[in-house]
Amino acid sequence: MRREITGFSNPLVKRVRSLREKKHRKREGLFLAEGLRILTEAREEGVLPDMLFYAQEAPPHPLAAELIDTVDAAGGEVIVTSADILSKISGKDNPQAIVGVYPDRTTALTDLDRSAADIWIVAQSLRDPGNLGTILRTGDAVGAGGLILVDDCVDPFSVEAVRASMGALFTQKIVQCRWSDFLGWLRAGPGQLIGTSLKTDKDYQQPDYTSPAFLLVGNEAQGLPSDYEAQCDLLVKIPMLGKADSLNAAVATAVMAYEIRNQFRKTI
Repeated sequence: MRREITGFSNPLVKRVRSLREKKHRKREGLFLAEGLRILTEAREEGVLPDMLFYAQEAPPHPLAAELIDTVDAAGGEVIVTSADILSKISGKDNPQAIVGVYPDRTTALTDLDRSAADIWIVAQSLRDPGNLGTILRTGDAVGAGGLILVDDCVDPFSVEAVRASMGALFTQKIVQCRWSDFLGWLRAGPGQLIGTSLKTDKDYQQPDYTSPAFLLVGNEAQGLPSDYEAQCDLLVKIPMLGKADSLNAAVATAVMAYEIRNQFRKTI
């Protein structure tokens, strides 16, 4: 269904704008994604928005026109509006020309198929949405199955995290759970838990990683708690040759994930 909205006071505009806040995303089970690139990535994964907003000031990009037709044909709601209203929805002065409203994409831990991939990323108490989005992109790049968020992490469906993921949000499974639940699930089947720590002398290139590998990343400021480290099958350290004692969490994840991937590539 297609329709036009021109008023800022329209109830749907207010409802969609509220999705910028976590409490409203949780209540509605919906989140916002902005920009043609991210929405096209989603469509290529077979994921379409429930609602699609686009600005009428200029003819839509061919990819946008194709997306609009696809959403309409699938029974989604297509809303043509103004750039000013899109700015109100997104909270940006220079908004993207297209915004989608998607249903929550969280996967239950018990529904996760660990055999679907040989690498999984696990993040504990991650706080920065930019790091979370970048880790999702890393997971996509190395062919990981998904991102398991344990304890109190930043919302993966915040506008900032979705934007930073650059579409990887739609290629990766996302699980949110407590540490005890994750550990119980992990130990009920195969899986090597690999943690990064400053408290070990084992170089990250020294061990032989096995599939499926679960790469555990700690909080940006504190790292992994000691009792979490004790539960790891391997603790490794990325060497730091300068004055800094550690890498950014997302960068460290990428370094580790590619080392694991490279080892697996050599055994094929």
